[in-house]
Amino acid sequence: MAKDSASGVRVMSRSIVKASVTRPRVVVPVSNLDLLYQDVPVSLLCVYRKPSIGSGDFQFQDVVAAFKTKLPSLLDYFPPLAGRIVANPRSGLPELDCDNQGAEVILCEVGEELGSLHYGDLEASLARIGVPVQCGADVALSLQLVSFACGGFAVVWGSNHVFLDGCALCMIITAWSELAVAGKISAAPPNHDRSVFRPRAPPAYDSSIGELFALASLENTLRALETSFVGRTYYLEERDLVMLRAQAGGPDPNRIPSRLEAVSAYLWKVFATAVGSSDERCRMAWWVNGRRHLTTTAPAEAMRDYFGNVTSYAVAEASVEGIKRQPLPEIACMMRESIKSTATDEHFQQLVDWVEDHKGKQGGAAKYVEAATVGLGSPLLGLTSFASFRFNTDFGFGQAAYAMPIWEDNLRLCCGCGVVTVTTSPDGSCLFFSMSISPRLAAALDSDEQRIFKPLTAEYLRLA
Repeated sequence: MAKDSASGVRVMSRSIVKASVTRPRVVVPVSNLDLLYQDVPVSLLCVYRKPSIGSGDFQFQDVVAAFKTKLPSLLDYFPPLAGRIVANPRSGLPELDCDNQGAEVILCEVGEELGSLHYGDLEASLARIGVPVQCGADVALSLQLVSFACGGFAVVWGSNHVFLDGCALCMIITAWSELAVAGKISAAPPNHDRSVFRPRAPPAYDSSIGELFALASLENTLRALETSFVGRTYYLEERDLVMLRAQAGGPDPNRIPSRLEAVSAYLWKVFATAVGSSDERCRMAWWVNGRRHLTTTAPAEAMRDYFGNVTSYAVAEASVEGIKRQPLPEIACMMRESIKSTATDEHFQQLVDWVEDHKGKQGGAAKYVEAATVGLGSPLLGLTSFASFRFNTDFGFGQAAYAMPIWEDNLRLCCGCGVVTVTTSPDGSCLFFSMSISPRLAAALDSDEQRIFKPLTAEYLRLA
């Protein structure tokens, strides 16, 4: 048993679980879209209340047994999850070695109750107790099962961004929940064929594509970390969401903005107020899932269940005073048009071509980051939305009380980067926001008279 006395987490055991079906070894190259996100650990945290299971007493070992028994079948469905991320000996580029090396399962114990965590800044509270713990850097799937003193538990699904994006990660969790409860997975097998994103010969792209990304240099890293940040975790109730959508929709009853459009318009206004006189302009950025929009770069049927990265980002910039004066419908329209111009076949094809023209030119597996997020240009607030990924977290012990991605990439800490996901409530109407933002923006959100964003509490989650 390993114990971190500073954090309070105890690692009870580490083990490897392999797929039940043995397949011939294959080495899978990653796509050019995967290469944009190298060596960035990504996890999704699911927090569960202590289950009430009939007249019997719940034991954490019931959770452990479920994973040990049924995880091999999940790996049969997602064979690459049992592989290892390695570097190609010639190019230095990452690739996936699939030889059923197995998924990593880490059992942990925390001597605190879930209700004692500070949910208003949950990532900092989790960091204090040491969750998630360090996992294998080369494993394609690392599962951390964490028991708490109250009888509740957490499951951390960990992987690497070079292998998958948020949509693919949610695909795994949903498949697991169905498999654990029903004993089978009804969805079609995922598409692991990276060759759907082929570069053109010769590669062709506009200069604007290259301006979207910057080399992840030490200089850019230090610049991104110059600004101080505070963590915040908020929730947005259904009634406030309905109100924001109505305000952002304007007089046209046929134009009802999406939840993301309405929330973005509101956030941009608050952000502009927080920027104030410190800068004349400000920006917002949105990470865009291309699966629903691509039809020619990759066939629509190939995108429906594609397992990998299909992500780009859109940026919109405006004057601070203009955003403060503009009504919400106009701001929502700016966001909509910015994303619309990014979510196209030609944009993603040019992105594939740009990577093809640059990969290996900076000493093998060079890492690029979104240029807007490294402190260059006007202040930026970035938003990554998991709200459209309706994933199921009930694998036999009830839906998670809380589910949120955990990012471990400091290069995205620009002037604030919010991560949005939908709660596991049956109607999915409540949104959680995990933010790393400037103190001025946090103060503006906390002091808002409308109280749109409310600090998340253990009481709200019914964990206290």
